[in-house]
Amino acid sequence: MAENPVCTAQMNVRSGSQSNSCISILGGSGNSINNSSNIVPVLFCFSVFARPSSVPQGSGYEVLIKKFLSLYGDQIDMHRKFVVQLFAEKWGQYIDLPKGFIISKSCKIRLVPLQIQLTTLGNLIPASTVFFCCDMQERFRPAIKYFGDIISVGERLLQGARILGIPVIVTEQYPKGLGGTVQELDLTGVKLVLPKTKFSMVLPEVEAALAELPGVRSVVLFGVETHVCIQQTALDLIGRGVEVHIVADATSSRSMMDRMFALERLALNGIIITTSEAILLQLVAGKDHPNFKEIQNLVKASAPESGLLSKV
Repeated sequence: MAENPVCTAQMNVRSGSQSNSCISILGGSGNSINNSSNIVPVLFCFSVFARPSSVPQGSGYEVLIKKFLSLYGDQIDMHRKFVVQLFAEKWGQYIDLPKGFIISKSCKIRLVPLQIQLTTLGNLIPASTVFFCCDMQERFRPAIKYFGDIISVGERLLQGARILGIPVIVTEQYPKGLGGTVQELDLTGVKLVLPKTKFSMVLPEVEAALAELPGVRSVVLFGVETHVCIQQTALDLIGRGVEVHIVADATSSRSMMDRMFALERLALNGIIITTSEAILLQLVAGKDHPNFKEIQNLVKASAPESGLLSKV
């Protein structure tokens, strides 16, 4: 497969030959636009979002990049590099576009960050963070290991989110049969409470909610079950360029073995496994934060010393 040109925000707009392997996020090298009047529908995906649009048949990289900018301009980090990929039905996954690619029929493409800036890797900032609370429901209480402990920690995270003004998205797996979110969790002020049947939280309604929050870089994820809904949500998010922090003391499964291997797999995929106290203190960064005292009071009592550290 031919090398895919890399988009970099720090290059000037220009058209050039295919020998130039880089294109600008503001436009760059690529095929010229075909003058055909045929319009082709294209689904443009970026981060957790997917937005339908259209381009002239014969459009190349320059038009695609400009279209991404018109759809997601406020959310694209102009200091990062990106790669454009096409969803290939044959393989059932995204593949890098070859040089010389032009739009000839309806398709789905995405813009993927090529690298994460080391200066921001793992760094949580309230203004660019969202909390995801996954399926903390009543019917799971008897089955999930140490469910009472993760409820306690989950409530601490929700309190912290309210103090810091961080948006919270909550899902409930088939609430008609499994009940709603447990009463111990105070959902006052959350941005969205959404029923679902899909395991992943990355649903169209969640994408729409995130679209209202430009600049989101990080998701703090907690709930159940670690090896099912948490895992699939985390993988969907990092596949869209969002950094994911899983709160280990606020997530569990029916089986501790399933939980252990899920967390190990996720860590190998670049997802950050952390704790509630680490999250909350990282978000205030120090005693000079105006909400430091309130957060300090939240973490004065340590999280429950449960069996979540057990491997099986």
